[in-house]
This record gives sequence, structure tokens and C-alpha cells, in this order.
Amino acid sequence: MSKLYIPDGYKMKLTNNELQRAIELIHEDFQHNLTVRLNLHRVSAPLFVDGKTGLNDDLNGVERPVSFDIPDVGTEGQVVHSLAKWKRLALKRYEFKAGEGLFTDMNAIRRDEVVDNLHSIYVDQWDWEKHIREEDRNIQYLKDTVRDIVGCLCDTATALRNAYPVLTCRPDRDVYFITTQELEDRYPDLTPNEREREICRKHHTVFLMQIGKTLKSGIKHDGRAPDYDDWDLNGDILMWNPVLQDRFEVSSMGIRVNAESLDRQLTMAGCDNRRQLPFHQMLLNNQLPLSIGGGIGQSRVCMLLLETCHIGEVQASLWDEATVKGCEAAGITLL
Repeated sequence: MSKLYIPDGYKMKLTNNELQRAIELIHEDFQHNLTVRLNLHRVSAPLFVDGKTGLNDDLNGVERPVSFDIPDVGTEGQVVHSLAKWKRLALKRYEFKAGEGLFTDMNAIRRDEVVDNLHSIYVDQWDWEKHIREEDRNIQYLKDTVRDIVGCLCDTATALRNAYPVLTCRPDRDVYFITTQELEDRYPDLTPNEREREICRKHHTVFLMQIGKTLKSGIKHDGRAPDYDDWDLNGDILMWNPVLQDRFEVSSMGIRVNAESLDRQLTMAGCDNRRQLPFHQMLLNNQLPLSIGGGIGQSRVCMLLLETCHIGEVQASLWDEATVKGCEAAGITLL
């Protein structure tokens, strides 16, 4: 069943040819801004990992990875959901020093994703990870990094408007910080999604912190795997999308677990069975660098800055028949 939403009077501002060149500009400019502000270096990344290593991102713990046997290697490969864990291991393998980090183009398949205007089974992200010191594991360091990323996005938006004056998107550089518990206290009668919509409508650029923890109401604002982000030091960058008139997630990120927070969160999540996996053993034995990292949606950034209403306008994927027909009727081209 299609979950397609088309705003009244919507029409893409660029031609299909201009759109492709604008996407290229966004990728080049944003990557440059990100590497300079966060001191990152590009590395190559895997499309799949060994299913026995525990390196794949478990997301909310219920999503099924796309897997396949590899007879000549003698193991099962899993197409990545994200590179949250792999990146931290890469920091150690590539000998990044504190203050330095990596970024990569991450391509994933999430077969159980519920597709709509914002979600596709194909995921493309700028995945990044940075080696930090023990004294950097604090809220202020997290907030400063968020401001840097938002600054990158705003600078790219300026470059895009200069190249294509018909575009008008101006993301707000002023970030409003709020925790999931503070948001629940403010809007106790709303659902988590409704709370995000209201806070973004009011403040435009929001960093919603401490995702994964159980709130006073007894529920979680949203799920977060227990073995990469520290639930006290993470969050999502949300922006107001004027085309869709809704909140719009650009990035999920956070300071990563150390041995202490991993031990606590595995128990809280009922995931003690993961303690014996190679990656988790390294973390519990303090054999991996302390880090901060996240994923920034490439198609999401393109959607926002190019003012499109559907993610299929800026990336190639598969869609249900009703969505395809609905877009065709509205004059929307799905790549």
C-alpha cells in the first residue's frame, strides 16, 4: 500500500539534467566541508561483512540483513545495515590518532524498511568516525561536533543557491538542543513523531539527545542498538522541511560506548549474548579507540537542499506499484 504524499502544487524546481549536476555539486562540496571541519580522511568501506563477527549494525534488533553464502570462503556474508561498528575497528587498523577520523560512502540494503517519501530499502550515507580522547566524552564535545556538521550543510546550501538561484532552501545554523525526556515532558500527550514535528516546527534545526533510553513514561522515544552509541551521549540532527511541512532527520550520531557503557547497555537491552562476539570482546577489553561518529544521509541532504518531495527523485531504488503510478500522475520522475 502506497504511503505517498504529494504537497499541493508541488513541482521540482530543476530539470532532470540540472538535478543530476546539482546532486554532484552537493556531494563534492559537502564532503569537502566535512573533511575540513572534522579533520577526516576518506577510506574505502565494505558492502558486506562476515555475519559471525558482530560487525553489522543491528539497528533496532528486528531487521533482517540481506545474507548470502560464500562457498569458496566458507562463511556467510551480510550486506551492511550501516558501518557503525566497522568504522571504529577501522580507526584502530588504520592507526588514526586522537583528533583524526575517517569518512566513507556507505551503501546499504535494508530489506525490512517501510518505504515512503523519506525511506527507501537502499540507504546511502556519509559514514564517519573520529578518534577522540577520554576527556572528549562529554556533552559539550558532542554539541560542538553537531554545530560543525550543521555548518557544513549550511555552507553547501549557500553554494547550491549560488549555482541554482531558483533554489531557496536556507537551513538554520542555530541548533536547538533538547533531550528525549525533556521533549516528553514538554509534549506528554503527543507521540514521539508528533513531538519531533512540533519542536522542529518551532526551532527548525534541532539536535534530539539521549535516544535509546527508557523514558519516565516507560517507553523509549526510539530504538537504538546498545553496542555503538552511548545512550547518554547521542542524538539525531532534525530539520524542518518546508516542502513536506514536517520534521526531517538528516543524521544519527553520537559518542560511542566505552567498556563501561557497553557493559551497562548490553544488560539493559537483554543482549548479553553479544559479549562473546569478537568486536564486543575488543570493546570490553579496551582494545579499540574511543570515538564519535555517525551517518549523514546523502539522499536526505539532497532532498532537503534540492527541495524535492520524494527520496526517489534523488536516488534509484524500488517502489510499490501504487507509488510509481502516483508519482507518474503527479509528473514526478523516480530515478
